Amino acid sequence: MLVPDRKAVRELLTRYASLRIAQAERHVPTAARELEDVSYTLCVMMGTSVIHDAIAKADTLLLTKGRSEAAEADGENGLTLVG
Repeated sequence: MLVPDRKAVRELLTRYASLRIAQAERHVPTAARELEDVSYTLCVMMGTSVIHDAIAKADTLLLTKGRSEAAEADGENGLTLVG
């Protein structure tokens, strides 16, 4: 299974949040179109058809990947002692 690039996912989430805030403050047609584009891209990248699912999957990807990278930096291999 292909895993999306964390940096690209983070950038899309940031752009999505910025556009949502901008649209909440004042509706602008060009920003609305860009929000649609970013939403679509996030959905495709995360393999979903609903933006809320894409955001949840993106958050999980970033959190999970971040934890395993931190564990590797600490010398852990990601295995637990609890069975």
